[in-house]
Amino acid sequence: MSLMNAFMIGASGTVAQSQRLNAVASNIANAESTTSSSGEAYRARQVVFRPTPGYGSVGAGVEVAAVTQSSAPLKKLFKPGHPNADAKGYVQASNVDPVEEMVNMVSASRSYQLNIDMMSNSRQLMQRVIDMVKS
Repeated sequence: MSLMNAFMIGASGTVAQSQRLNAVASNIANAESTTSSSGEAYRARQVVFRPTPGYGSVGAGVEVAAVTQSSAPLKKLFKPGHPNADAKGYVQASNVDPVEEMVNMVSASRSYQLNIDMMSNSRQLMQRVIDMVKS
């Protein structure tokens, strides 16, 4: 694998993890919402990754295959005075689990940083090769 391939893999990883962080931020922001733009309660979103095809047995990185909505059931909260309450006084609320989203955020942040570190190390190796060729 060439050092340029390492850059491409690292770049694809940072883009993918950035989209994951955006989904986590959206989930956290809507954790307490009872309606979304579709009119029903907000459903948590998850980013699905897939490897990008490479040359031979070496992969060329990762990409976002899809952003899916969670199939977990919506929460039912008893809030009789709420404008969105049904006849029994229950409100459907988001199915976002804030603790799970915080874990996802830490994981995505670390993955993002590792991809940045890999690209930085590749750059340093390229610089050393250039310095060796010059001398």
